[in-house]
This record gives sequence, C-alpha cells and structure tokens, in this order.
Amino acid sequence: MDLVSSAPTNSPSSAFETPSALAISTSNGTGANNSNSTSTTALITSPSRYENQKRRDWNTFCQYLRNHRPPLSLPMCSGAHVLEFLRYLDQFGKTKIHNHSCPFFGLPNPPAPCPCPLRQAWGSLDALIGRLRAAYEEHGGRPEANPFGARAVRLYLREVRDFQSKARGVSYDKKRKRPKPRPTPVPTPTTSATTTSTTTSGTTSSSATLS
Repeated sequence: MDLVSSAPTNSPSSAFETPSALAISTSNGTGANNSNSTSTTALITSPSRYENQKRRDWNTFCQYLRNHRPPLSLPMCSGAHVLEFLRYLDQFGKTKIHNHSCPFFGLPNPPAPCPCPLRQAWGSLDALIGRLRAAYEEHGGRPEANPFGARAVRLYLREVRDFQSKARGVSYDKKRKRPKPRPTPVPTPTTSATTTSTTTSGTTSSSATLS
C-alpha cells in the first residue's frame, strides 16, 4: 500500500505528540528503619502503529487546509474539499494505473514499462479516509457533519476502486471464507454394553475354574 503520509508537511506536531514511555515511581517509608519502603513503576505503553499513522494523516490534512487558497478552517471543510485533498495526494502515489489507450490496460503483470501515471492505490485511500474520519471526531467534530463520511467521498472511492480494478486487472472483491467442516463425533460404547461384556467374561472365567 502507498504511504499517503509521504506528502510533505511543515505543521508542528507537538500538539499531537505523546511520550513513548513515561515512568512514574513512588515510594513510601514507615517505621524507624524504613523497613516497609516500597517502589512501584508504571509504564505507559507507546501509541500503536495505527495511532501514529492517524496522527500523521491528520497533521497532513490540517496543513493542506492551511495552505489552501483561500485558507480553510476545519468547520468550513466539506466533502468537496476532501475530494480535492485526495486528488492532491495522487501526485505522491506509487501505483501504476493504466489508461484505456494503454496496451497493458487490464494486465496485472505488464511485460514492459509504459508512460501511464502513478496514483494512490484505492486501498491506501480507503484506509486513509477511515483514519481521518475517526480523527475528525476525536478532535471534537460532530459525526453527522463529518466531511470524510460524505456521500460524495464514498462514491469517489467506489469509482476509484472500480476503475483501478479494471485498469490493473486486479479484483478487489473480498473472498468469502468457506466454513470449516465440523468433526464427526466418535461413538462411544454404552455403559450397559460394557457391563454385559464384563459380566459375561467373568462368568466364563468362573466356569472354566470349576471345571
């Protein structure tokens, strides 16, 4: 998948930085010799890879709004501005998307290079919108006004997916997993049959002894 965060940003990220690890130690001493002194250390785990990527994507988008002409504030942002942002990111894409006129259109493994442009892959854009949609609400945005969930954005992603699927000869349909066959239970001998077998063998043994 393409690294969408490769777009250059100059925004300060200090407001979103979190310490990778924070050690907190406390000690208590009671008695003349402080024999009961204890020390505990708690470590705050570092943010996950997803959280780090989401923070970088959010900083990139906020920087894009500040560089917009005219500059845009977050409350003014709409689905149309999100589409502009996605098209802007295409210049940093690393996925070859063949045009209709290209002889390699629809071939998953082209035998030779071609002048077709590089674009952001659909999977990268889809994951990016998911992260930005979550970040928007985490920063105080209302879910009903979330521009990353606008209908125009969903339609755009669907069009990109369909076109790239045809141009690259790659299917984006999710394969359904076949349910695993259930193991057949092994029949166990009943208690009555076991008891009868034991009794019969015992009677035979006794008769053999008496004879």
